[in-house]
Amino acid sequence: MSTHRIIPIFTSRGDVDAYLVYPYVYNRLGEWIGWVTPERDIYSVHGLYVGWVSNDMRVLRKLSDAFDHPRRSVPPAPPRINTPPTNPLAPLMAELPFGIMDVLLEHPDLLPSVDFGEGREDMD
Repeated sequence: MSTHRIIPIFTSRGDVDAYLVYPYVYNRLGEWIGWVTPERDIYSVHGLYVGWVSNDMRVLRKLSDAFDHPRRSVPPAPPRINTPPTNPLAPLMAELPFGIMDVLLEHPDLLPSVDFGEGREDMD
């Protein structure tokens, strides 16, 4: 995964639903929603484990992954990006095995922008 290149992240339906500008993940509006570790794990902007980036550029997660991953320290927020006006076609994707879900299709709420989501720290 190279730096500064905008890489589309697909859903299993073939739609582009997020972008990776390594190590940051953005939604279709160009808002920061998470980051990727060198091991390809994805964490939300609130430091919560979301899943991993598959080889075909989907965000996947085991259904059994509830609280097995500790909260991570959140990196400094990057600036917004301007998302591309057009996107490439999705690669041919394998069917997901039982017990694996497509996060962007089934639980997009796991990748909220900074101002939203249940993982936000409580404000006093």
